[in-house]
Amino acid sequence: MSCIPDHGEIMLLYADLRPTAVLAIAGAGLLIHYNDEKRAIPKGSHQQTNSDGSKVNRPAIGGPFKLFDMEKNLVTESNLRGNWTLMYFGYTSSPDVGPEEVKKMAEVIQILESEHNFKITPVFVTIDPQRDSPAQLKAYLGEFDSRIIGLTGPIAAVRQMAQEYRVYFKKVDEEGQDYLVECSHNMYLLDPNMEILRCFGVEYDALQLSNAIMMEVKKASK
Repeated sequence: MSCIPDHGEIMLLYADLRPTAVLAIAGAGLLIHYNDEKRAIPKGSHQQTNSDGSKVNRPAIGGPFKLFDMEKNLVTESNLRGNWTLMYFGYTSSPDVGPEEVKKMAEVIQILESEHNFKITPVFVTIDPQRDSPAQLKAYLGEFDSRIIGLTGPIAAVRQMAQEYRVYFKKVDEEGQDYLVECSHNMYLLDPNMEILRCFGVEYDALQLSNAIMMEVKKASK
């Protein structure tokens, strides 16, 4: 299943670290920021069944990736199969929204375990691999919850994964090596088959997000 906009939010955006333009995909309600030289690869669609039995096509999101964890081990989508996953794309130098979202992720996994006896794999994918080394990710995420898996890698590999997941990010306010990264802040819920079931925006608090995740888990178990 693909990620469906929730509460009118835009699903996801993708941008390179160079100047971007905006492409509107008819009928999908999806905006993709793309590089002047290389547009996002069309992903096709998945067929989904509505509650009334009708079939609808949704834009496909997600795909294979090869990154490294905080211990410098290679991690691919295959390593996450078999478990429910909560994934967030961010960067450790984020001054405001980023830390709040990571804090929320930490609270969510605690709520799910303590109140629902449900374990989910929390994954933080950096969109700033130039500064976010495995050691930096380990130190940063350890301040929130050591169970959060940090992923980084070559710039090209991060860009490719962001493209696959329709994540928007772009450097802004550059002054030498100092810069911010403008980005989307959605979290993704992936089932054990690595299919994205839901996207969650910043308007969800930890309790609301936990409840929404359990609703999806219960639906999938029927």
